[in-house]
Amino acid sequence: MNIKSYNFQNKRALVRVDFNVPLDNKGQVTDDTRIKMSLPTIHKILNDGGSIVLMSHLGRPKDEPNPQFSLSQTIPCLEKLLNKNVIFCNDCIDHKSISVTQNLLPGQVVLLENLRFYKEEKLGDKDFAYQLSKHGDVYVNDAFGTAHRAHASTSVIADFFPNHKMFGLLLQNEIISVEKVLNSNQHPLTAIVGGAKVSSKITIILNLIEKVDHLIIGGGMAYTFIKAQNGSIGKSLVEDDFLSLALEILEKAKEKNVHIHLPVDALCCEEFNNDSPTKTRDINEIPNNEMGLDIGTESIKLFSNVIEKSALILWNGPMGVFEMNNFQIGTLSIANAIVKATKNNAFSLIGGGDSIAAINLFKLADKVSHVSTGGGAMLEYLEGKELPGIKSIKSS
Repeated sequence: MNIKSYNFQNKRALVRVDFNVPLDNKGQVTDDTRIKMSLPTIHKILNDGGSIVLMSHLGRPKDEPNPQFSLSQTIPCLEKLLNKNVIFCNDCIDHKSISVTQNLLPGQVVLLENLRFYKEEKLGDKDFAYQLSKHGDVYVNDAFGTAHRAHASTSVIADFFPNHKMFGLLLQNEIISVEKVLNSNQHPLTAIVGGAKVSSKITIILNLIEKVDHLIIGGGMAYTFIKAQNGSIGKSLVEDDFLSLALEILEKAKEKNVHIHLPVDALCCEEFNNDSPTKTRDINEIPNNEMGLDIGTESIKLFSNVIEKSALILWNGPMGVFEMNNFQIGTLSIANAIVKATKNNAFSLIGGGDSIAAINLFKLADKVSHVSTGGGAMLEYLEGKELPGIKSIKSS
């Protein structure tokens, strides 16, 4: 079912959203991005004349109620964004909450308490999913960030809505964006993979080699590839157990005619801190007492040139320790190259926690094609895995 063509008039829509947002010590939302991104789906349902029951998790409570993780803290932010009152139920499956939602009027919005106050949510318990299903006539999954989890509210619950289940506008857009990168005939397709470790990105790299024209590798993981080819990397981060695999990846890329681009220079220092004096070194000639914490100027030129000529771009992972401002120029430069390519009609998809943090830090999120809300979910999708939250909607 397609949410755009579905009429919610007089229907109660039970919507799984991702309101797992950061809060300050006063319980106020410090970044409302995830709540904002759920608004198109909420407005669609309300404009049709339906009512809405929102459900989400927040943080990692230990399977029991905890005020620190109460979703009631998101109500002021949600009400401000919607410009209307939101009813809060301080439980998600008790008789009182079900009584409230079964008597909703068109236009009303309810938010249920944190689903993870019950251990049954993460266990994918069928009875718990059934109790949740009583809150709606139609089920809408709009939480891409949890689509890779087989939880009660993200996959099991769909069984109770065999003819009335669908993706929300956000999740639908996420799927379209990732599929566009994975299945498009547009070329060149460039993937930029960074971050600390090769080990956490092996599957995604191997899957991308089957699809991309260019693979740019930066961040800490690049030094494993450099050392594997007998480069001297000093005290730089390295995974010695993965040196042979790095060589296998390079060989496989060559077989598939994929151009792998590694840094040619690095911004180095002796200590892991922002105030340590820096020097730009050849990537293969880093002294034993130094470590690389960002890509250097020549690498920036090389990578930017590839990116700016691309038709499709996927970015997952920073080029250096961008959290320290002396080592963020590489990541910022890559972000700017992606923005430039996007202006020239390339499609750009940004995903993964650090890449999203970086694009938001540099205030460039609105200058790329799509910023994914699901770090782990996007990675698993790119790895070719079937996500439970997506499979449950697609299965009849």
